[in-house]
Amino acid sequence: MELKNLLLRKADGLGWVTINRPDKLNALNLETIEELRQAFENWRDDEEVLAVIITGAGEKAFVAGADISELARLDETSGREYARRGQELTQIIENYPKPVIAAINGYALGGGTELAMACHIRLAAETAKMGQPEVKLGLIPGFGGTQRLARLIGKGLALEVILTGRMVSANEALNWGLVNRVVPPDRLMAEAETLAKEIIKNGPLALSSAIEAINKGLDRPLDEALEIEAEIFGQVCATEDAREGTAAFLEKRPPRFRGQ
Repeated sequence: MELKNLLLRKADGLGWVTINRPDKLNALNLETIEELRQAFENWRDDEEVLAVIITGAGEKAFVAGADISELARLDETSGREYARRGQELTQIIENYPKPVIAAINGYALGGGTELAMACHIRLAAETAKMGQPEVKLGLIPGFGGTQRLARLIGKGLALEVILTGRMVSANEALNWGLVNRVVPPDRLMAEAETLAKEIIKNGPLALSSAIEAINKGLDRPLDEALEIEAEIFGQVCATEDAREGTAAFLEKRPPRFRGQ
């Protein structure tokens, strides 16, 4: 796959995705959205990639929003399609069967916050800034921001962030539960890698099943969500990985998971 806007690499079970438009503060245009979609789809069944870390090139920005030149040309029909393209990408990431970690190295505004929220875990540099400033352009978030932000930090705070359009500091984001951790900028990528490697020591089918159970049950009534959990738990119990993991524990040895 020929890429203009991404840098991809694989190492030690991890896939690294770097959005590489530093001259545009890594803004998401449609071409970049399509490249991201292809990259995640290509790694879905790649046995060399057990988890994905996504970040932005340069020191200033993770993703500083959507490409304003594209937004300026939208009408009702094209705007609806534009939103759906971005939502398709964030849905792919949110429901990805492998853990996805956002390493937020700078500005994550508009589509950048929406992309980060779709990831399973978010680490932010102390210098990072997040926000949904679309109202300053006479627009609203369109890649899932109105929905995921409220689910992550609550309706009241989400409305404050979206209606003011203001930037949120890394520490505010941490206090609100919008990010999992805040770390010094020079430690961000190492922390993301350490966390990812801690995660991928575990059974890959268990990881994907846990993601599935949380996503499917999150907005359901508790009794329905518990039934979803029981169903997925039963499916995992029938895997070779579950037999290997329990046997390894009883035999006091490290497990050798095979994703089967």
